[in-house]
Amino acid sequence: MTSPTAQLAAEGVSIWLDDLSRDRITSGNLSELITSRSVTGVTTNPTIFAGALSNGASYADAVSALANENATTDDAIFAITTDDVRDACDIFRPVYDSTGTLDGRVSIEVSPDLAHDTVGTVAQAKDLWARVDRENALIKIPATKAGLPAITEVIGAGISVNVTLIFSLERYAEVIDAYLAGLEKAREAGLDLSTLHSVASFFVSRVDTEVDKRLSAIGSDEALSLKSKAGVANARLAYELFEKKFAEQRAADLVAAGANVQRPLWASTGVKDPSLPDTLYVTELVAKGTVNTMPEKTLEATHDHAEIAGDAVTPNYADAHGVFEKLAAVGVDFADVTQVLEDEGVEKFVASWHDLQKTVADALESAR
Repeated sequence: MTSPTAQLAAEGVSIWLDDLSRDRITSGNLSELITSRSVTGVTTNPTIFAGALSNGASYADAVSALANENATTDDAIFAITTDDVRDACDIFRPVYDSTGTLDGRVSIEVSPDLAHDTVGTVAQAKDLWARVDRENALIKIPATKAGLPAITEVIGAGISVNVTLIFSLERYAEVIDAYLAGLEKAREAGLDLSTLHSVASFFVSRVDTEVDKRLSAIGSDEALSLKSKAGVANARLAYELFEKKFAEQRAADLVAAGANVQRPLWASTGVKDPSLPDTLYVTELVAKGTVNTMPEKTLEATHDHAEIAGDAVTPNYADAHGVFEKLAAVGVDFADVTQVLEDEGVEKFVASWHDLQKTVADALESAR
């Protein structure tokens, strides 16, 4: 019997784990997931690193060495996280090679404190890229207004990017344009476009959490019948936009020159509502050429019992448009929803970053 995760991979979905820690690297767990769960990449964020470091006896030696060097808190964070990402990149190198550089990718995020600072984001992205020093890394940049020109600049400098915190179709269209502009800059600079990769991380479950809260407040039968539908519908329409934008002449010319399309990535795929199927944001978003980045709980649920029934996205565009017509009819302001989610997303990562700074500062102090 083929496992559901293997079936998902066979449908053209790249399975990435949304978690990383030194324990996973040194225990062999990460390597094992490649073999047993068809995992072909890893994403990280400040929340993940904060959790790993707060529980991390495995970081004691590294913290002790950094304390002896009188490293600052931020220097210590960058040393530890870039070491983990570099080691994970090495573990995924065979996947990177066997997939023609498509997968085997490990993401590391610029500081969330820079979410509204274009110049700072560009500088730190270049620094992280140089520190990790692995061509299968991806630098994560948020899709804020300040992040968009940073994406163009960083791609133009020959650095592969994971664009994160995308909630709306309008912002997603701007992200694609920023990526294409970056490719054009890279082409002008004489860079090999085939070496540049990017994914656009479209968040799913958080959309349902915010929309469902508003539908409950409206309270009508029509409103309540739309609960838990917005996240999947929004992602399906993102894929429709992806197909449209990369079929246009501007993108087609770049692809003809060797460029890669920017793949849609489904993020925030852990189900928040316990009444929903725990694989909802996997089985309902199967589409060729996408990435689904899953927390371990979702990965295990998918491997155990997900029912993969082929393309669940392109046959359902009309239904997805219908969901949004109904949401508007009952009074949900989706533009407001997505702005709230972007603001909250940045705030949550900033809070996690500050937690991470405190954890590392305390560990350095204890080790001195």
